[in-house]
Amino acid sequence: MRRYVLRDDQWDRIRDLLPGRLGSVGVTARDNRLFVEAVVYRYRAGVAWRDLPERFGDGVKVQRRFSRWPQSGVWERGFRHLCADADNEYAMIDSTIVRAHQHSAGAQKKLGQTKPSAVSS
Repeated sequence: MRRYVLRDDQWDRIRDLLPGRLGSVGVTARDNRLFVEAVVYRYRAGVAWRDLPERFGDGVKVQRRFSRWPQSGVWERGFRHLCADADNEYAMIDSTIVRAHQHSAGAQKKLGQTKPSAVSS
């Protein structure tokens, strides 16, 4: 279960960017961290919103809140902040996902050589 939970250092990087915190305009959110962890859980586990564990609350309400944040620019602001200060913890290139054309594996062709024609002259 630990892999679906934000570490304290990860939470510290984003908590001040989220709406609903104490001192911000509007309604104070009950628990932004639990909501963000619900979103992380949903995407890492690949479950539907309605299948979120009960500890995250009603999946429909979590999905509604998730859908409202892009309209107000919350997700984009968070991603821009994290990209500007990227620690590259998960950056890697994996050649198993790179597709190549079927002819790209052959040796370099020599000029002037052609294959014999199947049709005899």
